[in-house]
Amino acid sequence: MTPVLTSSDDAIAAVRAFGRFYTRQIGLLDEGLHRSRFSLTEARVLYELAHRDGLTAAALGQDLGLDAGYLSRLLARFVAQGLVARAPSGTDGRSRVLALTPAGRVAFAPLDEASRREVGALLERLSAPDRTALVRAMRTVQRLLGARAAEPAAIRPFRPGDTGWIIHRQGRLYAEEYGWDDSFEALVAGILAAFVAEHDPAREQGWVAERGGEVLGSIFLVRQSDEVAKLRLLYVEGAARGLGLGSALIETCLAFARAAGYRRVTLWTNDVLVAARRLYEGAGFRLGASAPHRSFGHDLVGETWDLDLTG
Repeated sequence: MTPVLTSSDDAIAAVRAFGRFYTRQIGLLDEGLHRSRFSLTEARVLYELAHRDGLTAAALGQDLGLDAGYLSRLLARFVAQGLVARAPSGTDGRSRVLALTPAGRVAFAPLDEASRREVGALLERLSAPDRTALVRAMRTVQRLLGARAAEPAAIRPFRPGDTGWIIHRQGRLYAEEYGWDDSFEALVAGILAAFVAEHDPAREQGWVAERGGEVLGSIFLVRQSDEVAKLRLLYVEGAARGLGLGSALIETCLAFARAAGYRRVTLWTNDVLVAARRLYEGAGFRLGASAPHRSFGHDLVGETWDLDLTG
C-alpha cells in the first residue's frame, strides 16, 4: 500500500529521493550523456531539432525552459561545429528557424540509439505486467505535474485487458471515497464477468475513457429487455473529474442505446453518489423510485433512474 504523506516535508523528501534514484538509473550524472560528448541539455536540444521542424530559438528555449543567453551560446557553438544551421522563416522574415545539418543528424544518431539501447536494457529486467505498471506510473507523474494537461482524453470501446483494471479501480475508489467494503468489488467483478461471457455486441457494449494509455473511467450498457437497456458501472478517476468525461461517457452510452433500438434506459445508484446523480439528471434521467438498503458495509438509499428515449 502506498504510504500516506502526512506533511509537505514528507512529500518534498519523497520527490527528491525519486529524483536522485531516477537520475542514477538513466545516467544523467555522467559527464557525457550515454557516454557521448554531449551534456544532457545539449542532447535535449539536438533531440528537439531532430524531431521538430520550423523551431526558432525563442520557441526552443520556452519549451525546454532554458535561459535565453545560455541557449544562444549553445546554439552558436553548434553552428560553429557545423551541427546546426539557421535559415530565414518562410512566414516571418524577422525570425530564423533552426535545423540540424547532415553532420548534426550523424552526430545525433548514435546518441539516440544509445538512449534506446540503455532504456531497453532497463526494461528487459521487468516482466510484461511490471513494464505496463511502470509506464502507467510514469504517465501518472506526467499528468499530475502538468506535462500531459493539453492532451485530450478519448473514449474507446471496452476491450480485453480492461476488466481487471476496472474492477481494481472501482473497488479501490469506492473504498477510499465512501468506505465501502470488498462486497462492492465482488459486485463489480460479477457484473463484468457476466458481460464478458455473455454480452451481445449488437445491443450491449462498454466504453473506456483513456488518455495516453491511462484509463480514466468507464461505463457499460446491458440489455434488460428488448426495449429497455441498463446503464452500469459509470466511474471517473478522481484526478480526471471536471473534464467532462462523465457526461461524455453517458452520451456515448445513450447514443449506442438509441442506435440499438432501445426505448428506455434505466440505472440503479445510491443517494450518496451526488456527483453521479447530477450527471444522470443532466443527461435527462429522472428519479423513479428509492428504497433504503444495507450494502457494502453501510446503510444506503438505493435509487432507480429512468430515461425515455422515444421523446
